[in-house]
Amino acid sequence: MSTQTSSRPVGVDELKRAWDAVNAGEFRAGAGAGTGKGPRGRGTAAAGDWSPAAGEHTIAVFGCAGSVGASTIALAAGLAAAAPVRVIECCSVTASGLAAASTAELGLHPTDWRQGKRDHVLLERASEVLAGVDEIPLPIDAENETQLTILDVGWEAGQLLATDCWLAEAVRTADQIVLVTTATVPGMRRASVALELLANHWQPEQIALAVRGPRRKKWPRGLEHAGGPAVRRVLVADRCVEIPEDREIAVNGLDSRPVPAPLISAARQLLEPAHLLTDTSESA
Repeated sequence: MSTQTSSRPVGVDELKRAWDAVNAGEFRAGAGAGTGKGPRGRGTAAAGDWSPAAGEHTIAVFGCAGSVGASTIALAAGLAAAAPVRVIECCSVTASGLAAASTAELGLHPTDWRQGKRDHVLLERASEVLAGVDEIPLPIDAENETQLTILDVGWEAGQLLATDCWLAEAVRTADQIVLVTTATVPGMRRASVALELLANHWQPEQIALAVRGPRRKKWPRGLEHAGGPAVRRVLVADRCVEIPEDREIAVNGLDSRPVPAPLISAARQLLEPAHLLTDTSESA
């Protein structure tokens, strides 16, 4: 009995990606050293495979828990920053918070990043299901000499820092870290854990805490102490930014409607130390 290998039609887009990979040297002998194989045979990117350009400034935005608003803060920070700026959403396509946030879709880049625009912000998000941090495609090279890149991390800090991948290295060398949490006891406890994990890699002044909820003066009694010493140090050093609740975004998520001005104003405070602000407000 003979064995026959099954075949399937190959699309033009798939052939083009394969050709681009060949030209990039991804199929040369030894090119996959130190990498594994993810779903659909996609190679994983090892640490050190990507680094920012000489004039590229990077900010990493972490959500201390799910649905705390990290993608909203990443986008709002991009809208508050001076162009050129891009937001790279590093999570799986199944967890995207920016899927409906573009006002203009630019299509699929050969590197498997799906691109869109929102005012002056370039949005890049994964186009495939990612089973782990090490399967995130390498970022597209910056096209501008002075570029702000905001990494919407999308993974738990402990998992990321324990994984050998380009994103972990990019976060370790980021110019600034923003932790996003909620004004709740669990939110403060999760923020404390993240702060302790990140303290070994950055100076305190490089880490800011964005807290979604009521203003600090209206926090429930004992909330500030729920996060322990790590959170109290951030509060005492005035590195905490209050993020107002927005009912529409809470219900509908990010879409093509304008991001509320109070959110952009709050995100602007995260950028002030880095002098990356623009005086223009979002028009769409």
